[in-house]
This record gives sequence, structure tokens and C-alpha cells, in this order.
Amino acid sequence: MHAKMRRLGTSAAALTVLALTACSSGATLAVAPSSSCASPARPIGPASGALFGVNLDWGHEQLADYARNLGRSPAVAVSFSGFPFTEADRTNIHGAAEQVRAQGAALLLTLEPHGGLASVTDEALKDLQTLLTQVNGSGVPVIVRFAQEMNGSWYEWGEQPAEYVAAFRRVAAAVHATPSSATMWAPNYGGGYPFDGGKYEAKKGTADYTALDTNHDGTLDGKDDPYAPYYPGDDAVDWVGMSLYHWGSTYPWGANVVPEAGKFAQQLTGTYDGAGGKDTAVPDFYTDYGIKHGKPVAIAETAALVNTSRDASNSLAIKQAWWEQVLGSDIPTRFPDLKMVNWFEWDKYETEVKGQVDWTATKDPAIRAAFTKALPGWLHFGTGQPCTSAK
Repeated sequence: MHAKMRRLGTSAAALTVLALTACSSGATLAVAPSSSCASPARPIGPASGALFGVNLDWGHEQLADYARNLGRSPAVAVSFSGFPFTEADRTNIHGAAEQVRAQGAALLLTLEPHGGLASVTDEALKDLQTLLTQVNGSGVPVIVRFAQEMNGSWYEWGEQPAEYVAAFRRVAAAVHATPSSATMWAPNYGGGYPFDGGKYEAKKGTADYTALDTNHDGTLDGKDDPYAPYYPGDDAVDWVGMSLYHWGSTYPWGANVVPEAGKFAQQLTGTYDGAGGKDTAVPDFYTDYGIKHGKPVAIAETAALVNTSRDASNSLAIKQAWWEQVLGSDIPTRFPDLKMVNWFEWDKYETEVKGQVDWTATKDPAIRAAFTKALPGWLHFGTGQPCTSAK
């Protein structure tokens, strides 16, 4: 399996629900103000620059603690949830929304249908609409990222284009029926596609395999389009996003390697030809889905691999080289439609490398100091304050 291009799912990470003192009417996102604190605008991104967000390990860190370490509030906080919801899922989402509201931020809610796409029933969608309406009513805008990395072979919803598109469109209808929520379509970076060997890879002879064979040569391989068969349509999609990590450079993945110059931009535009392989058959995601479809682009998840099971003395160099690319001063000019970047702030065991990987940018004091100093002026952050107005 092409482990370099994916990361293990983080669903089932229980949130530590913190009792907050935020006022009941919530907070608005600074870059998307509205006339009422309880009615934030639908989150579509800033006119210029990009929102800075975090994929937080909620079970080990509160959002307020992360904001304190960062020195400012993130504009977006990512939370993962199973879908359809259990009672625990609802509790965790409301707990995350409380923390997000206190920071004057938006919630990026990632829904993972681990029961398969058939589990997305009318009842589940009604439950989703109700929950989002409640969260929006408290003053928190929400971006729903449904069934991320659907072009991968490692999730129960992977490589099933027709069923995925149908499910996404039904989710989008529920999301768009709420006052302040939007959708995000977010595949995995296409290098290594179709990620052979995953449990849920499309099998030859099936309708899915045929649909994914976009060049109609009878074989599903890297010459086929890793994005287009999964696109649900412009009317259903508000944001387009991507999971894009630096996993290292050579197989077997897991070595601590400083990313080569230009890697991030090349992968985002389908022009990468470097130490990690020749991926020039991968389409230009930024142009095809950001510019041509007229959608704000998000790097929904990103970070650089530091395998602490090996010599990690070059941790700072690895992470710094990656964030200097992702958050470079030239990014707003080169990619003006890039409207969100979310760092993956986890330290976790990764099966792909059979070791503990520290993806974080704020845990280690020295790395945190360098990272916070490097945050550019074109990024937008949360207000850092809960709502103070009355309903």
C-alpha cells in the first residue's frame, strides 16, 4: 500500500468535554461577520489570505490550551465523528462547538460513515440537520467534510464513486438546509493512486472498477484520474480540500527526511517529480477544482513526518522546511484561491511506518517558538473571544 500518501483515520478519538464560560449566543468568525451573533454567515473563506486551522487531538488537549501555545486562536478547528451519530458523538460535537465558540472560530466537522455509505439514511441526515442547526444557532459556523479521502482504499467508503457521490449529495442537501453550514469535498493527494492493497480497493470486474478506469484501458492504475469520478457536482460542493502530507521521500516510508524544495506546490498542482516518485500523471487539483470550479481550496490536513521511533534529531529542520513551503510568503500570490490550511497536531502511532510519529508543531517548545514566529501575516485567525452580545 502507498502509505506515504495517507494517514490513519482519527475517528473514535473521544473529546474531553470542557465546561466553558462562553455566553449562550456564541461567537462569529472574524473573516465572515454577520449581523447577529446567533446567526453567523455561511463559512466560505476570506476575500484574501487563508484561514489557519488545526486538527486537534481533542482527547489530550483543549482548544484553549492549543491557542495559548500558538499565541493566537485558530480560525478553524477540525473534529472527527462517526456517522450516523451515536449519543456520544452528539455530546462530543457539542463539546467541540463550545470550545470553538469560545475561540471565535469555525468548526470543520469530519463525518466518517464507518458502517459504509448505505448507513447514510434519511434518519441520519435528519439528525445531522438538527445538530448543525443547533450548533449554528449557538453562533458556530460549521464546514462538513463528509467521508474524506474517498479515493483511498483504506476506508469503508473508499473507491465507490457512484455510491459516494449519491451519499455526498444527500448530505449536502441536509447541510444546505441549515443557516450557517457548508460542505467540503476532500480527496487524498493522488500520488500513489489507486493505492493497491487496501481493504476497500475497487475489484476488477465490478462497476466501481469500470467507473474508475477513466482512460478506459481496462486497468485501474496511476494513469487514471484520482479525483474526477468522485466529484459530487458544483451545486453540492462549497469547498474543495485535500489531505497533503510530507511522509518522507522513499519506500519504505518512515525515514526522517527533510522535504525537498517545491514539493508542496508541485503536489498541489500535479507536477511533482522528485525523490518520492514521478507523479506528473496526477491532475492539477488547485486549477481543476479551485479555479475552474470556482471553489475555495483547503489543505484540510497537513504536517511533516517525524518518526520518533528513529533518530529524530532533525525534527525542527523537517517541520520547518515543510511549513515554510505550505505557509510561504509566495503562497497568496501563487495560490490566491487557497483559503484554508489546517495543521495536523497529533503525536500518534502510525501503522504505515510501524512507529510513533510526531506530526505536531506546538508540542516541543523549540519547534513551537520557530513555528509561531513563522506564521505569516496573510493567515486569518479566530477572534479569541466568546460572544458578548445578547440574543
